[in-house]
Amino acid sequence: MQKIRICIRGNMIKTKEYDYGKCDICDTLMVEKHIKQDFWIRGELIVIENLPVGVCPQCGEKVVRAEIGQLAIKLIEDSDKIAKAPRISVPSIKFDAKELEVNGYRGDI
Repeated sequence: MQKIRICIRGNMIKTKEYDYGKCDICDTLMVEKHIKQDFWIRGELIVIENLPVGVCPQCGEKVVRAEIGQLAIKLIEDSDKIAKAPRISVPSIKFDAKELEVNGYRGDI
């Protein structure tokens, strides 16, 4: 379980544990991790870094607490913040099954 710190005007007033529970897929106990999560919005890739989520260490399933999901939506809707955010470059590779066969792949495609 991870600790949640509740602050009012910068003063910590309460600490409690958050229990993500067990994974719905494989029934393993979820653990909190801070991840990079990608979203495709109107054809644009947006990445939120350091997003706290529950992650299953067995199968990788992710769970987002409701309040974190609401904050993520606010970030995605903040066009000023998106405009000022650093840009990243990602490779874009076209899938071509015929090319794979020519290069020796013989799987069922």
